[in-house]
Amino acid sequence: MKTIRMLLPLLLCVGGFVSTALAAQRASIQAILITASNEPGHTDPRLSSYEPTLRRILRFESYRFVVQGSTTLAVPADGTISLGSGQQLSVSTEEARGRGVRLRIKWQQGGRSLMETGLFLNPGVPAVLGGPGTGNADEVYAVILVAR
Repeated sequence: MKTIRMLLPLLLCVGGFVSTALAAQRASIQAILITASNEPGHTDPRLSSYEPTLRRILRFESYRFVVQGSTTLAVPADGTISLGSGQQLSVSTEEARGRGVRLRIKWQQGGRSLMETGLFLNPGVPAVLGGPGTGNADEVYAVILVAR
């Protein structure tokens, strides 16, 4: 009985370490489909926290929120984020280092491949992918990716 009392805390401790290690091997990815335009106007308020990054990377005048989607994946694993209008991201988690995760992204529209890229995401730090034209004048699609 004394042995069981001594082993029980040890087993609980080991179980806690294992569950923490498993939790660290998952990645939650949020994708926000936006449009960017050189038409003067206001940026959608839902994008205000991303606006400095968008202006630095894309250099457009205004940004409009279209839709968002997300997925949570094991590392490594494959998944999909649907963004409406035939837009879809195929996401592959490749490895986790520290708190961040390495991804392979394939952006498709209506089954047509628009872009394939690899990137490393740190939690809360956005990455921006510039995309194709929307068909409206000088407006283009872009995707903001954030690991949570």
